[in-house]
Amino acid sequence: MNKRNRKRLRWQIPFLFLLIIGTVYIIRQQRPQPYQKDTGFIFGTVYHITYQNDKDLQTGIDEALHEVDASLSPFNPQSIITQVNQNRTVKLNKMFTDVFSLAEEVSTETGGAFDITVAPLVNTWGFGFKKGKAPAPAVVDSLRSFVGFNKVKLVNGKIIKQDPRVMLDCSGIAKGYGCDVVADFLRKNGIKNFIVEIGGEIVASGIDQKLVPWHIGVTKPTDDSLNTNQEIETVLKVTNIGMATSGNYRNFYYKGGRKFAHTIDPHTGYPVQHSLLSSTVLAKNCATADAYATAFMVLGVNGAKAVLKKHPELMVYFIYADDKGKLKEWYSPGMKDKIADDQLTTVQKQHHGRTKSL
Repeated sequence: MNKRNRKRLRWQIPFLFLLIIGTVYIIRQQRPQPYQKDTGFIFGTVYHITYQNDKDLQTGIDEALHEVDASLSPFNPQSIITQVNQNRTVKLNKMFTDVFSLAEEVSTETGGAFDITVAPLVNTWGFGFKKGKAPAPAVVDSLRSFVGFNKVKLVNGKIIKQDPRVMLDCSGIAKGYGCDVVADFLRKNGIKNFIVEIGGEIVASGIDQKLVPWHIGVTKPTDDSLNTNQEIETVLKVTNIGMATSGNYRNFYYKGGRKFAHTIDPHTGYPVQHSLLSSTVLAKNCATADAYATAFMVLGVNGAKAVLKKHPELMVYFIYADDKGKLKEWYSPGMKDKIADDQLTTVQKQHHGRTKSL
């Protein structure tokens, strides 16, 4: 081989190498990644997570969720919130302070309808982490004296209570926050297409396996404490957003011929009694959606509409009963484009919550 050909070959080999690398990259980019599906148990409920990635990341997902549990779960005797409730000296972490600050903000915006100090009332009525019976009016009045979001503050990284009996209950926001934490974990791993669902609260991003936005069914409200009725009321198309649904039709009990729903009005100390049966909220993150969905169940349709005038960024879908007991719906203007066509779909039951992934 002459000198000229050797010189030409030295230039051709690197070019050929780059060409091969480029071809492999293009082929890999064109090959669709599989969708992983993980299921587990956290916060006393089941989670379902679907995401497009070559590798299964459930170990990392569980680690992220257990960090949330160690911060916010009252069922965990070593959690930060448990130690706060027991008035122990404890170092607060960012998860706890972020959730507390958001809860405080939503409490202010809803006039106290969302209230993380409602735990004593919730527990007394039998829907919290202690089982109880319908309390006497005197008991309710006594508990109300140390319930109220203005009775606890976060000051210089410490929780300051006006009364040591104040207890915190983040059940109306923790599952939503957990969804956000998992969503952040997936994004940090370069994943764009996913849906995270924990006990009915959801974060959706990108597209599903059919290359369309994620379709979520909102179940029809019925007196179904055993959660056997999964009839769909409507289907929402969601992507790049947090979604939460709160309702009184799953969690209730009967005593003395009366129905007691799990949503407690912090102002009265009693379960709410109004026409709103289901509140679905779409927001920039799931924790925000979760908190407002809970607050709207306290406020009812008209009270919620008043809040929405100040927060047009929130999208809502309400199911309520009219004067004759017939189910009606109301949704905010921004929700109209999210409601899917009726022809959608064969329903694939994905979880036991108030929503279904289709």
